[in-house]
Amino acid sequence: MYLVTMLGNLLIILAVTSDPHLHTPMYFFLSNLSLVDFGFISTTVPKMIVDIQTHSRVISYAGCLTQMSVFILFGGMDCTLLTAMAYDRFVAICHPLHYQVIKNSHFCCFLVFVSFFVSLLESQLHNLIVLQLTCFRDVEISNFFCDPSQLLKLACSDTFTNNTVKYFVGAIFGFLPFSGIIFSYYKIISSILRVPSSGGRYKAFSTCSSHLAVVCLFYGTRLGVYLSSAVSQSPRKDAVASVVYTVVTPMLNPFIYSLRNRDIKRAMWRFLSKMF
Repeated sequence: MYLVTMLGNLLIILAVTSDPHLHTPMYFFLSNLSLVDFGFISTTVPKMIVDIQTHSRVISYAGCLTQMSVFILFGGMDCTLLTAMAYDRFVAICHPLHYQVIKNSHFCCFLVFVSFFVSLLESQLHNLIVLQLTCFRDVEISNFFCDPSQLLKLACSDTFTNNTVKYFVGAIFGFLPFSGIIFSYYKIISSILRVPSSGGRYKAFSTCSSHLAVVCLFYGTRLGVYLSSAVSQSPRKDAVASVVYTVVTPMLNPFIYSLRNRDIKRAMWRFLSKMF
Protein backbone atom coordinates (compact mmCIF):
# COMPACT_ATOMS: atom_id res chain seq x y z
CA MET A 1 0.00 0.00 0.00
CA TYR A 2 2.86 2.36 0.77
CA LEU A 3 4.55 1.70 -2.59
CA VAL A 4 1.25 2.14 -4.45
CA THR A 5 0.67 5.45 -2.67
CA MET A 6 4.18 6.70 -3.43
CA LEU A 7 3.97 5.65 -7.09
CA GLY A 8 0.46 7.08 -7.61
CA ASN A 9 1.23 10.49 -6.12
CA LEU A 10 4.61 10.64 -7.87
CA LEU A 11 2.94 9.93 -11.23
CA ILE A 12 0.45 12.75 -10.70
CA ILE A 13 3.25 15.20 -9.79
CA LEU A 14 5.33 14.20 -12.83
CA ALA A 15 2.31 14.26 -15.16
CA VAL A 16 1.26 17.75 -14.06
CA THR A 17 4.77 19.23 -14.20
CA SER A 18 5.64 17.65 -17.57
CA ASP A 19 2.43 18.56 -19.45
CA PRO A 20 1.99 22.28 -20.33
CA HIS A 21 -1.77 21.74 -20.72
CA LEU A 22 -2.00 21.03 -16.99
CA HIS A 23 -0.21 24.20 -15.88
CA THR A 24 -3.44 25.62 -14.45
CA PRO A 25 -4.41 26.53 -10.86
CA MET A 26 -6.53 23.39 -10.38
CA TYR A 27 -3.70 21.01 -11.30
CA PHE A 28 -1.16 23.17 -9.48
CA PHE A 29 -3.09 22.56 -6.24
CA LEU A 30 -3.52 18.87 -7.16
CA SER A 31 0.24 18.37 -7.56
CA ASN A 32 0.82 20.08 -4.20
CA LEU A 33 -1.83 17.86 -2.60
CA SER A 34 -0.05 14.79 -4.01
CA LEU A 35 3.25 16.08 -2.60
CA VAL A 36 1.63 16.56 0.82
CA ASP A 37 0.12 13.05 0.72
CA PHE A 38 3.59 11.81 -0.22
CA GLY A 39 4.98 13.35 2.99
CA PHE A 40 1.92 12.51 5.10
CA ILE A 41 2.19 8.75 4.63
CA SER A 42 6.02 8.84 4.79
CA THR A 43 5.85 10.30 8.30
CA THR A 44 4.42 7.15 9.87
CA VAL A 45 4.55 4.11 7.56
CA PRO A 46 8.35 3.73 7.02
CA LYS A 47 8.91 3.70 10.78
CA MET A 48 6.14 1.11 11.15
CA ILE A 49 7.68 -1.07 8.40
CA VAL A 50 11.11 -0.90 10.06
CA ASP A 51 9.56 -1.83 13.43
CA ILE A 52 7.82 -4.84 11.88
CA GLN A 53 11.00 -6.06 10.19
CA THR A 54 13.28 -5.51 13.22
CA HIS A 55 10.67 -6.56 15.81
CA SER A 56 11.36 -3.30 17.63
CA ARG A 57 8.71 -0.89 18.90
CA VAL A 58 10.99 1.77 20.32
CA ILE A 59 11.06 5.47 19.45
CA SER A 60 13.00 8.19 21.23
CA TYR A 61 11.28 11.13 22.93
CA ALA A 62 12.77 13.59 20.42
CA GLY A 63 11.84 11.28 17.55
CA CYS A 64 8.29 11.01 18.87
CA LEU A 65 7.88 14.79 19.06
CA THR A 66 9.37 15.20 15.58
CA GLN A 67 7.08 12.57 14.09
CA MET A 68 4.03 14.13 15.76
CA SER A 69 4.97 17.62 14.58
CA VAL A 70 5.57 16.59 10.95
CA PHE A 71 2.43 14.43 10.95
CA ILE A 72 0.25 17.34 12.08
CA LEU A 73 1.99 19.66 9.59
CA PHE A 74 1.13 17.47 6.60
CA GLY A 75 -2.34 16.66 7.95
CA GLY A 76 -3.07 20.38 8.35
CA MET A 77 -1.80 21.07 4.83
CA ASP A 78 -4.18 18.41 3.53
CA CYS A 79 -7.11 20.31 5.09
CA THR A 80 -6.04 23.76 3.90
CA LEU A 81 -5.14 22.62 0.36
CA LEU A 82 -8.54 20.95 0.00
CA THR A 83 -10.05 24.29 1.04
CA ALA A 84 -7.93 26.13 -1.57
CA MET A 85 -9.08 23.64 -4.22
CA ALA A 86 -12.72 24.18 -3.23
CA TYR A 87 -12.21 27.94 -3.58
CA ASP A 88 -10.63 27.33 -6.99
CA ARG A 89 -13.75 25.43 -8.14
CA PHE A 90 -15.96 28.16 -6.67
CA VAL A 91 -14.23 30.88 -8.71
CA ALA A 92 -14.18 28.72 -11.86
CA ILE A 93 -17.93 27.96 -11.72
CA CYS A 94 -19.39 31.07 -10.09
CA HIS A 95 -17.05 33.72 -11.57
CA PRO A 96 -15.68 32.18 -14.79
CA LEU A 97 -14.98 35.54 -16.50
CA HIS A 98 -12.73 36.65 -13.63
CA TYR A 99 -11.02 33.27 -13.13
CA GLN A 100 -7.76 34.10 -14.94
CA VAL A 101 -7.47 37.43 -13.10
CA ILE A 102 -8.26 36.10 -9.61
CA LYS A 103 -6.39 32.77 -9.81
CA ASN A 104 -3.08 34.04 -11.15
CA SER A 105 0.17 32.20 -10.38
CA HIS A 106 1.20 34.63 -7.61
CA PHE A 107 -2.09 34.20 -5.76
CA CYS A 108 -1.92 30.39 -6.07
CA CYS A 109 1.62 30.35 -4.65
CA PHE A 110 0.45 32.66 -1.85
CA LEU A 111 -2.36 30.21 -0.94
CA VAL A 112 0.13 27.34 -0.76
CA PHE A 113 2.43 29.42 1.43
CA VAL A 114 -0.47 30.34 3.76
CA SER A 115 -1.42 26.66 3.90
CA PHE A 116 2.12 25.74 4.97
CA PHE A 117 2.39 28.57 7.52
CA VAL A 118 -0.99 27.84 9.16
CA SER A 119 -0.25 24.09 9.33
CA LEU A 120 3.21 24.76 10.79
CA LEU A 121 1.64 26.99 13.44
CA GLU A 122 -0.87 24.26 14.34
CA SER A 123 1.84 21.59 14.60
CA GLN A 124 3.99 23.76 16.85
CA LEU A 125 1.05 24.55 19.11
CA HIS A 126 0.39 20.82 19.55
CA ASN A 127 4.10 20.32 20.19
CA LEU A 128 4.02 23.02 22.84
CA ILE A 129 1.07 21.33 24.57
CA VAL A 130 2.95 18.00 24.79
CA LEU A 131 6.14 19.72 25.97
CA GLN A 132 4.21 21.01 29.01
CA LEU A 133 3.94 17.42 30.25
CA THR A 134 6.68 16.77 32.82
CA CYS A 135 6.22 13.04 33.41
CA PHE A 136 4.44 9.98 32.03
CA ARG A 137 2.92 7.12 34.04
CA ASP A 138 3.51 4.77 31.10
CA VAL A 139 5.80 4.78 28.06
CA GLU A 140 3.73 2.53 25.81
CA ILE A 141 1.73 4.32 23.08
CA SER A 142 -1.33 2.36 21.94
CA ASN A 143 -0.85 3.22 18.28
CA PHE A 144 1.70 2.81 15.48
CA PHE A 145 2.69 6.51 15.56
CA CYS A 146 2.97 9.32 18.10
CA ASP A 147 -0.59 10.58 18.34
CA PRO A 148 -0.91 13.71 20.56
CA SER A 149 -4.13 12.35 22.08
CA GLN A 150 -2.35 9.15 23.13
CA LEU A 151 0.54 11.11 24.67
CA LEU A 152 -1.86 13.19 26.78
CA LYS A 153 -3.49 9.98 28.08
CA LEU A 154 -0.09 8.79 29.36
CA ALA A 155 0.64 11.92 31.39
CA CYS A 156 0.96 11.72 35.18
CA SER A 157 -0.36 15.21 35.89
CA ASP A 158 -3.85 16.59 35.33
CA THR A 159 -4.27 17.19 31.58
CA PHE A 160 -7.63 18.99 31.65
CA THR A 161 -6.10 22.33 30.62
CA ASN A 162 -3.90 20.69 27.98
CA ASN A 163 -6.88 18.75 26.60
CA THR A 164 -8.98 21.91 26.50
CA VAL A 165 -6.27 23.80 24.61
CA LYS A 166 -5.74 20.83 22.26
CA TYR A 167 -9.43 20.56 21.37
CA PHE A 168 -9.67 24.35 20.99
CA VAL A 169 -6.69 24.43 18.62
CA GLY A 170 -8.04 21.42 16.72
CA ALA A 171 -11.48 23.00 16.44
CA ILE A 172 -10.08 26.30 15.11
CA PHE A 173 -7.69 24.76 12.58
CA GLY A 174 -10.17 22.04 11.61
CA PHE A 175 -13.44 23.97 11.56
CA LEU A 176 -12.28 26.99 9.56
CA PRO A 177 -11.01 25.02 6.52
CA PHE A 178 -14.07 22.75 6.60
CA SER A 179 -16.45 25.71 6.81
CA GLY A 180 -14.65 27.24 3.81
CA ILE A 181 -15.27 24.03 1.83
CA ILE A 182 -18.95 23.95 2.88
CA PHE A 183 -19.45 27.60 1.90
CA SER A 184 -17.72 27.12 -1.47
CA TYR A 185 -19.86 24.11 -2.34
CA TYR A 186 -23.01 25.88 -1.18
CA LYS A 187 -22.26 28.64 -3.69
CA ILE A 188 -21.25 26.10 -6.36
CA ILE A 189 -24.45 24.04 -6.00
CA SER A 190 -26.58 27.21 -6.01
CA SER A 191 -24.87 28.33 -9.22
CA ILE A 192 -25.19 24.90 -10.87
CA LEU A 193 -28.92 24.69 -10.12
CA ARG A 194 -29.44 27.95 -12.03
CA VAL A 195 -27.94 26.46 -15.21
CA PRO A 196 -30.89 25.89 -17.61
CA SER A 197 -29.66 22.75 -19.43
CA SER A 198 -29.06 19.38 -17.76
CA GLY A 199 -25.91 18.92 -19.87
CA GLY A 200 -24.51 22.20 -18.57
CA ARG A 201 -25.28 21.21 -14.97
CA TYR A 202 -23.60 17.84 -15.43
CA LYS A 203 -20.51 19.42 -17.01
CA ALA A 204 -20.21 21.98 -14.20
CA PHE A 205 -20.63 19.37 -11.48
CA SER A 206 -18.21 16.91 -13.10
CA THR A 207 -15.37 19.46 -12.77
CA CYS A 208 -15.54 19.23 -8.97
CA SER A 209 -16.77 15.64 -8.45
CA SER A 210 -13.24 14.26 -7.90
CA HIS A 211 -12.43 16.94 -5.34
CA LEU A 212 -15.74 16.37 -3.57
CA ALA A 213 -15.01 12.62 -3.39
CA VAL A 214 -11.58 13.27 -1.85
CA VAL A 215 -13.08 15.72 0.69
CA CYS A 216 -15.72 13.16 1.74
CA LEU A 217 -13.08 10.44 2.03
CA PHE A 218 -10.66 12.62 4.01
CA TYR A 219 -13.14 14.10 6.48
CA GLY A 220 -15.28 10.94 6.64
CA THR A 221 -12.37 8.74 7.72
CA ARG A 222 -11.14 11.31 10.25
CA LEU A 223 -14.64 11.65 11.72
CA GLY A 224 -14.85 7.86 11.91
CA VAL A 225 -11.56 7.73 13.83
CA TYR A 226 -12.69 10.30 16.40
CA LEU A 227 -16.13 8.71 16.82
CA SER A 228 -14.64 5.22 17.22
CA SER A 229 -12.16 6.47 19.82
CA ALA A 230 -14.97 8.24 21.70
CA VAL A 231 -17.34 5.24 21.67
CA SER A 232 -14.82 2.39 21.97
CA GLN A 233 -12.04 2.21 24.53
CA SER A 234 -10.18 -0.50 22.60
CA PRO A 235 -6.65 0.65 21.68
CA ARG A 236 -6.50 -1.94 18.87
CA LYS A 237 -9.65 -0.56 17.22
CA ASP A 238 -8.28 2.98 17.52
CA ALA A 239 -5.06 1.90 15.80
CA VAL A 240 -6.96 0.15 13.00
CA ALA A 241 -9.14 3.22 12.50
CA SER A 242 -6.00 5.40 12.35
CA VAL A 243 -4.63 3.23 9.53
CA VAL A 244 -7.65 4.16 7.41
CA TYR A 245 -6.96 7.89 7.24
CA THR A 246 -3.15 7.73 7.49
CA VAL A 247 -2.61 4.99 4.87
CA VAL A 248 -5.79 4.22 2.92
CA THR A 249 -6.84 7.82 2.17
CA PRO A 250 -3.49 8.95 0.65
CA MET A 251 -3.45 5.73 -1.41
CA LEU A 252 -6.94 6.28 -2.86
CA ASN A 253 -6.53 10.00 -3.73
CA PRO A 254 -4.43 9.41 -6.91
CA PHE A 255 -6.92 6.78 -8.13
CA ILE A 256 -9.87 9.10 -7.58
CA TYR A 257 -8.28 11.94 -9.53
CA SER A 258 -6.76 9.82 -12.30
CA LEU A 259 -9.82 7.64 -12.92
CA ARG A 260 -12.26 10.57 -12.89
CA ASN A 261 -10.12 13.01 -14.90
CA ARG A 262 -9.41 12.57 -18.61
CA ASP A 263 -6.70 15.27 -18.66
CA ILE A 264 -4.73 13.50 -15.93
CA LYS A 265 -5.06 10.14 -17.71
CA ARG A 266 -3.87 11.62 -21.01
CA ALA A 267 -0.93 13.37 -19.31
CA MET A 268 0.05 10.14 -17.54
CA TRP A 269 -0.01 8.16 -20.78
CA ARG A 270 2.04 10.83 -22.55
CA PHE A 271 4.57 10.87 -19.72
CA LEU A 272 4.82 7.06 -19.58
CA SER A 273 5.16 6.83 -23.38
CA LYS A 274 8.09 9.25 -23.24
CA MET A 275 9.72 7.23 -20.48
CA PHE A 276 9.33 3.86 -22.21
